[in-house]
Amino acid sequence: MNRTADGTTGDIDVAPATLSGRASVALAAYRAGRTDLLADLVREATPLLWHIVRSQGVERDEAEDVVQGIWLALVRNAESIRDPDAVLKWLVVSARRAAWQATRHRREHDRRTTELPDAELSPARELRSTDPPPDEPVLRDERDRVLWRRFRDLPERCQQILRFVAIADRPDYKAIAEATGVRVTAVGVTRGRCLAKLRTLLDRDEGWADA
Repeated sequence: MNRTADGTTGDIDVAPATLSGRASVALAAYRAGRTDLLADLVREATPLLWHIVRSQGVERDEAEDVVQGIWLALVRNAESIRDPDAVLKWLVVSARRAAWQATRHRREHDRRTTELPDAELSPARELRSTDPPPDEPVLRDERDRVLWRRFRDLPERCQQILRFVAIADRPDYKAIAEATGVRVTAVGVTRGRCLAKLRTLLDRDEGWADA
């Protein structure tokens, strides 16, 4: 038995059944000088943090930096986290806050750098042959709006599962099951049903057909 950093006793070599428990053990081990369990936690929990960050509107090219920053913040604050049992909650809250900051900074940057059309275009300028049709971005944006509107009509569990599947090249069904409460063996079936529900909602939406 080993004494953890919060004064409780427990064997840090025995992995708890829940992700929250493993996060707590990983922090206690890190405080005790072991980094292997924290490295395992990074691999296991990163898809969850990625899902949270992306769901807050952070662009894909920024999400990786945001998630990396969250793990660095955990290491910097490892000794100051009062309740090791709340490590996973700390990570989730930090992910949301970092995502909000990233989206706010992106909006501010876009607002500062966006030029007025009159300053950007001159009467003599013509569209190059490689430029997309003027209405293409509008149509694409409209389809995206319809897609996300109907996506939000799905049950919360469907939204979680589809987000996980969309952001991972090789979805970890075990991690998805733990984060969503679905049995590992049911993740694939549930994913198929959720996609079918989304397709039905889109087929019924006139905006999707017209976009």
